[in-house]
Amino acid sequence: MIVSQILKEKGHEVFTVSKDISVKEVSELLAEKRIGAVVVMDQAGAVDGIISERDVVRGLAQHGSGILDKKVDELMTKNVITHGLDDHIDDLMQEMTKSRIRHLPILDDGKLVGVISIGDVVKNRVEELEAEGNMLRDYIATG
Repeated sequence: MIVSQILKEKGHEVFTVSKDISVKEVSELLAEKRIGAVVVMDQAGAVDGIISERDVVRGLAQHGSGILDKKVDELMTKNVITHGLDDHIDDLMQEMTKSRIRHLPILDDGKLVGVISIGDVVKNRVEELEAEGNMLRDYIATG
């Protein structure tokens, strides 16, 4: 399956922030929306970074609660790995495993059109395995 098919089912809603807001505000957004990461956009509408729950926890562990008053720019991942709509889900799975990341922004002609999470990848893989199992059972049952 390719990324565009997953986004068609999941939807294209993406939560974004500017790098000028505080880590506390990002933490509140993550909790309120029940999401694991938000994409940080620059003024021109390009991906500038990504900040995740993991980044916030790491920041708290390294710098204490004072990190909550810092700007997102100080904590976000700046070298963001992205993928495109035509990429295969297996490629995303390999990238997430290799890079130890849980969220991949999806771009189409340089514009942010979605985010695929590790949960989306796992859900897709489970559905594929279930479909394969059902086909095998049907094949065995009907000879």
